[in-house]
Amino acid sequence: MIDRVGLADFLRRRREDLQPEDVGLPRGPRRRTTGLRREEVAALCHMSTDYYSRLERERGPQPSEQMIASMAQGLHLSRDERDHLFLLAGHRVPDRISGGDHVSPGMMRIFDRLTDTPAEIVTELGETLRQTALGAAIAGDASPRTGPSRSIGYRWFSDPAARELHPPEDHEFYSRLYVSGLRGAMVRRGPDSRAAHLATLLNENSREFAALWDKHEVGIAPRELKRYQHPTVGLLELNCQVLLDPEQAHALLVYTAVPGSESYEKLQLLSVLAVPVAAE
Repeated sequence: MIDRVGLADFLRRRREDLQPEDVGLPRGPRRRTTGLRREEVAALCHMSTDYYSRLERERGPQPSEQMIASMAQGLHLSRDERDHLFLLAGHRVPDRISGGDHVSPGMMRIFDRLTDTPAEIVTELGETLRQTALGAAIAGDASPRTGPSRSIGYRWFSDPAARELHPPEDHEFYSRLYVSGLRGAMVRRGPDSRAAHLATLLNENSREFAALWDKHEVGIAPRELKRYQHPTVGLLELNCQVLLDPEQAHALLVYTAVPGSESYEKLQLLSVLAVPVAAE
């Protein structure tokens, strides 16, 4: 059963605890609100202000599990706080397995400050959970992807368009990298894991994947310098710095170009063309 009073109180207090700078929003000189405004939280949670406001007023329908997960992320809740929110809303607590979609508050605070930088948060299966606008301008908006196609490794062997992002001479390396990474994830998570499910699908549907899988290569590391063949600005050569969250098995990838280089100038142009996306 939903605890409407408890849910409303918890949402209100978490909203009041958050400051604009905690979520990458400008404070403004005339701001007098304690914490965030309802409309700001609603935008962070990807829902209407009216819907969110009714929850704080102990009204409205019971939120779905998807809505609760979105609120937990938008409010930058810890996993304990997220679990509490699920229970207040009358839902079962999600399994606490590494590689889930809930990004830790600490990583979100760093990510929220990268508004002018290409960056993304990914799972160990290469599923993009968050992108900055500039990150989406380089690699495409990841928010519409569902199912196995959320994984770049799966798309690499199932969708030819996934390879258009990189120069042809880099394709062999990426093929080996994704197979090696998936095998490592499967060994860590076990035969009933999502990694094992992806490996089964790809072995059944991709001859290239099956041939590389049989080689049993492991430990192939990503290159620090990544090359992207962008349809608007052409070749981009970007350095990729990685921040790992071992508890969640998430990685924050931040892309930069050498100042003064051709890629740096192209990145500046893309920053002007980039528009915010829903996954931001």
